[in-house]
Amino acid sequence: MSKIKNAFQNGKAFIAFITCGDPDLETTAKVVRAAAANGADLIELGIPFSDPTAEGPVIQGANLRALSGGVTTDRIFDLVRELRRDVSIPMVFMTYANVVYSYGAERFIRTCSDIGIDGLILPDVPYEEKEEFLPLCHEYGVDLVSLIAPTSENRIAEIAAEAEGFLYIVSSLGVTGTRSEITTDLASIVSVVRQHAKVPCAIGFGISTPEQARKMAAVSDGAIVGSAIIKILEKYGRDAAPEVGKYVRSMKDALKDL
Repeated sequence: MSKIKNAFQNGKAFIAFITCGDPDLETTAKVVRAAAANGADLIELGIPFSDPTAEGPVIQGANLRALSGGVTTDRIFDLVRELRRDVSIPMVFMTYANVVYSYGAERFIRTCSDIGIDGLILPDVPYEEKEEFLPLCHEYGVDLVSLIAPTSENRIAEIAAEAEGFLYIVSSLGVTGTRSEITTDLASIVSVVRQHAKVPCAIGFGISTPEQARKMAAVSDGAIVGSAIIKILEKYGRDAAPEVGKYVRSMKDALKDL
């Protein structure tokens, strides 16, 4: 049974994205714990990759800092093992197909299951090619989380009908990063999703302020924030955990009573 649904049981979900190893894995562990303690309902852990095509400059920078610090997939697996001693909220990996291939897809997905990773998001794997990973995900009980973009149009119903864990709705065209305004007609995308999906949906890409998070969560089941958290890490480095905790608390508070 997917644990991801637990993230959506306390009202609207706040989902935090953190790049593993930026600036180092000890800080990542502190930041994950601070986010969980301050109300994050689900955490996306980014496994760094040298060519993260979906990411804007902020998360690209985090990837480069983590890789130059010597982060490996095995060290990230060890980090999750350690986190799972006291962090009980759902956690998913977000990375790129190449990372999974180079590790060995079965070995990667089996290890996810063993260490308590609940899902996998691969933004560079289109819906039509998910069969490369889906059977392994099913075998080991790891949800393969689908993304729906504004360009998905006539495929939204199809993607939604087969979605697992939760549906990641991309708020705008382009790469990740904070935006001053999100203009996509997300309500109409969500209404199609709701007709076909058996899982909750959350909106990400471009959300940085409590007001934006509230607006996005009002039309969906939750808000996903990455770049704004990475900016805090960039600014405070190894001292970022309390600042991330405060930020997560302000975002979660903004989603109350929706």
